[in-house]
Amino acid sequence: MNDIAIRVANLSKEYRIGAAQQRHDTLRDQLVHGLSRLVRRNGKPRHATETFWALKDVSFDVRQGEVVGIVGRNGAGKSTLLKVLSRITEPSAGMARMDGRMGSLLEVGTGFHPELSGRENIYLNAAILGMRRAEIEQKFEAIVEFSGVEKFIDTPVKRYSSGMYVRLAFAVAAHLDLEILLIDEVLAVGDVEFQKKCLGKMGEVANSGRTVIFVSHQMNHIRRLCQRVIWLERGSLRMIGPTAEVVGAYEAAMTGGQLNDGDRTEGPHVKARFLRWEIAEPRSDQPHMLTTLGPVTVGFALHTKRAIRNGHHGVGLYDADGQLLWGAAVDNMQLQPGEHVFRYSLPTLPLRPGVFRWRVSLYDDGALLDVWECMPQLLVGTEPVTHPRDEWAGVLNIPYRFCITTTVSPT
Repeated sequence: MNDIAIRVANLSKEYRIGAAQQRHDTLRDQLVHGLSRLVRRNGKPRHATETFWALKDVSFDVRQGEVVGIVGRNGAGKSTLLKVLSRITEPSAGMARMDGRMGSLLEVGTGFHPELSGRENIYLNAAILGMRRAEIEQKFEAIVEFSGVEKFIDTPVKRYSSGMYVRLAFAVAAHLDLEILLIDEVLAVGDVEFQKKCLGKMGEVANSGRTVIFVSHQMNHIRRLCQRVIWLERGSLRMIGPTAEVVGAYEAAMTGGQLNDGDRTEGPHVKARFLRWEIAEPRSDQPHMLTTLGPVTVGFALHTKRAIRNGHHGVGLYDADGQLLWGAAVDNMQLQPGEHVFRYSLPTLPLRPGVFRWRVSLYDDGALLDVWECMPQLLVGTEPVTHPRDEWAGVLNIPYRFCITTTVSPT
């Protein structure tokens, strides 16, 4: 019992959709609230309240010094679980107990005060964790050097890009004296070299005997760092066990299409099914991670049991919010039974660092044969070349040249 760092028992978290929990401090607020109550008395409310369980009856233990990965597709409950463990949100039922000083890196800038400088935020975060000023000063230079934001350490962090936020936040979390470290998939914001640097540091943290919970869509990172893995699906615990066993089962479910949101036709009459996807060129040990702004070829494997006579195929690329970024379609396809790979060769895929997803579909004579939300998701780890302020950078990461042409006016 004494070696348990994290204990989770029958943990559940319910959210209400459409429920307004607001203060009514102004006359305008009170008038709006009164009108809303009048509408509810005289008819149906405009937005009915619904509930859903982000977590449902989840239980597990993590031993001290253990590194545990959490996998699952978007909406599985991974981030909600870490927020409950971090005391950011309260559970609806059950219990989560932490034994040790904890730090978390869940979202860009979490725990930073936007008006304070990077230097001030380092001291503030460390002080909140109970560290003395002498301890903070001893680690300060190492934190700043690791983050790579020396030139901006006295700049308010509200002016930082998301990449700078992550660099500094990770450096603070990794260098302070914490017994427990919770890390969500924020490393996708950083460039490839910084991700490698972070993974190396996380390895050092793990080897030092500290407890780590690590959420990632990148199975190679999970394999490299974690001893055990928790697989969440739709808020419930589907599987927990050794890394190789759980990751293997998870990848098999992803490539087999078992984790789609939509209904995929099953049974012996299935005519065609998408199997897997990868970045075919340039080849690397991370076939679902984009690290170049140069030419790229993406392949989608399809298995057909019967011939396709008049096929229509579509592909779409979406951001994490479900916004369609790019789409293409091919008509009049004729395919014989067998395995086929649809390849798209693009001169560049200029996306800013982050997590994206593909969606592919196939029709024959107007009838839908298969639609697949491709898993694993596409992780982009290219070096940002856009505006340093995120609110002005947009989604695209397009390389550009800049020059000034000056015409001298006659005097």
